[in-house]
Amino acid sequence: MTFQALVIDKDDAGYRAAVRSLADSDLPEGDVTVGVQYSTINYKDGLAITGKSPVVRKFPLVAGIDFSGVVQQSTHEKWKPGDRVILNGWGVGETHSGGLSQVARVKGDWLVALPDGLSTRQAMAIGTAGYTAMLCVMALERHGLKPADGDVLVTGANGGVGSVAIALLSKLGFRVVASTGRMAEAEHLKALGAAEVIDRAELSAPGKPLGKERWAGVVDSVGSHTLANACATTRYRGAVAACGLAQGMDFPATVAPFILRGVTLYGIDSVMAPQALRQEAWGRLAKDLDLSKLDAITKEIALSDAPQAAADILAGKIRGRLVVNVGSGGAPAA
Repeated sequence: MTFQALVIDKDDAGYRAAVRSLADSDLPEGDVTVGVQYSTINYKDGLAITGKSPVVRKFPLVAGIDFSGVVQQSTHEKWKPGDRVILNGWGVGETHSGGLSQVARVKGDWLVALPDGLSTRQAMAIGTAGYTAMLCVMALERHGLKPADGDVLVTGANGGVGSVAIALLSKLGFRVVASTGRMAEAEHLKALGAAEVIDRAELSAPGKPLGKERWAGVVDSVGSHTLANACATTRYRGAVAACGLAQGMDFPATVAPFILRGVTLYGIDSVMAPQALRQEAWGRLAKDLDLSKLDAITKEIALSDAPQAAADILAGKIRGRLVVNVGSGGAPAA
């Protein structure tokens, strides 16, 4: 059996990513083989495929940090052929061949059952970006944040995390302020549920240790000065959920927001999150995400389009979510 996959390689000829034909013998170790139907391009995939950051640590490697599909073979006690599954994280697409492939072989302990109410395509329209957005929202909720507490800021609003976070928070009753570098997309962000849209320039430059209290909560996928300024303008005993580094991985801040206003900064890790948290997040996405809004921010591409899409997402040219239709050796998409 042969199948198509986007393979990243690095050798004396340089760093490159290309769609290649692979065989079953090329698959890594694992106790579950999945016919992949859809994958996606997240910001991290963009870094991996282009080589802009050392995400991939083993070569050659199939790209793609997540996928959805149907189990073909399994020796794992939890999974049987025909089960519909999702995978996010666990080093897939970094140290273990990933989801931008028509077939994937992984550890069954890494998989999550596709929730009722979601198709495999919708699961990858959500993808790691949307799943991470849900983890951010859950962190703010566990902090005790309620709609009556005030505005919630979402940075990187046109990206995958930001778009889904806006849709989720607005449906849950929060007043959302979206920060973006693409003000021409303001009406699109308002259609997702943002009550107000601000230019990212308000937050992206070096700022003061403390600013005017504005936000009850924050979902930040940008990092660097944006995250520092978001913390500095969060209200007393508010909370910030940080999950990304689109502006940079530095954090040029002071302790002032934390010791003078009691602000809490939550770090959101989607890669190694425990299974119980993953299952809760995906269950909440099936229930709390307006799927019509998800459709509005989703574009489907072919596997061959993935390398260019990776470059475009790093360049800030992608709005919302990209679904990669990889197929699964003839199995119908669900």
